[in-house]
Amino acid sequence: MAIYKLFPEKDAAIYSAYPAMNTGLDPILEVNNKVTDLNPTAQVARTLVKFDQDEIVNVLDNIAKVTASAGVVWDVDLNLYVAKASNVTIDSNIIVAPLSGSWNNGTGQYLDNNINGTGVSWKYTDFSGSNEWITAGWAPLITGSFSGSNNAGGGNWYTGSGGYPNIPQSLTSSQEFSLRSNKDLKVGVRPAVEVWYSSSQDINAGLIEISNEGFIIKWDNEFEFITSSAITPQLSYYSVDTNTIYPPQLDIKWRDFDYNTGTLDVIDTPDLFVALDNNPGVFYSESINQFRLNVRPEFPVRTFKTSSLYTVNNALPSESYYAIKDLDTNEFIVDFDTQFTQISCDETGSFFTVYMNGLEPERYYNILIQTNIKGNTIVMDENYYFKVVNG
Repeated sequence: MAIYKLFPEKDAAIYSAYPAMNTGLDPILEVNNKVTDLNPTAQVARTLVKFDQDEIVNVLDNIAKVTASAGVVWDVDLNLYVAKASNVTIDSNIIVAPLSGSWNNGTGQYLDNNINGTGVSWKYTDFSGSNEWITAGWAPLITGSFSGSNNAGGGNWYTGSGGYPNIPQSLTSSQEFSLRSNKDLKVGVRPAVEVWYSSSQDINAGLIEISNEGFIIKWDNEFEFITSSAITPQLSYYSVDTNTIYPPQLDIKWRDFDYNTGTLDVIDTPDLFVALDNNPGVFYSESINQFRLNVRPEFPVRTFKTSSLYTVNNALPSESYYAIKDLDTNEFIVDFDTQFTQISCDETGSFFTVYMNGLEPERYYNILIQTNIKGNTIVMDENYYFKVVNG
């Protein structure tokens, strides 16, 4: 697939109510503005998450080739999966911004019997008593958190883009939530990733270098430190330490579509048979596999030939796409996408490539094929199964 999924190297939630508490190994990440009857002071939680820069550079350089091929369409999404949502009763925005300053993951969990101060917290970047988050006098392009005497800290992040070519003025992204909206977080973060890459490769000499320290995820300013009981949005997401299949993911997507049928006929009947080739059924997580499709009419027209029609391969129409489902949960891991999962074709037949590294190991997956023929949208779910195992 032209979608490569990266998992975090570290993540943690930080809490204004516990300024020295580390939660680096907690299975839950929180983005909250919480007010209780016993304590009318707003308690704010923010989330920090970082993906390995070498992995990002490797994808951009050696797989997507997006930095070397002019005109290649690509994008990046940050995905967090909701564990619990409450009190999101009015339209509100979550902000995602690149962090400024290094931080340590730590080994704590939320409300340990003895508060663990081994890593990042609301007040400290490294461990309890170490360097503190800057609360005033920030460098250019950087801003900070609430600087009141009781809530100083909470992270530093970039807002401006520093004049990088083709990058929006702001590096922050946002997603709006409402009462009945999907509470999973899926937000485009290409500008931040592109600036990280440019800085690491010294592509734009003379500009402010913005290194990859990860993202901060927080409610918009107008929904933080609000003591009104009507504004207490609370979202909990699974962390990289979850025992579920929903850790945070950074999806790097690019368009690898190439369509050249050669001498193949493009199938023109909605009554078609499609078989998945090049599928041994089990793949190591480091595998990259090119699946090929054998396509023919289910009811071929009778003609006089010296060879069987069933040995002749056809091409799928150019408006054909694939998707990948988790076989147990029946959830789309990769959904049909007209930009990034379009099925290619060469003189041999239709094909697409899947990078197994972005799929959770020790699970079974199902491939679905969608095509459009003569005004019919056809989705084929023909038990194209495979399993990813630990290498």
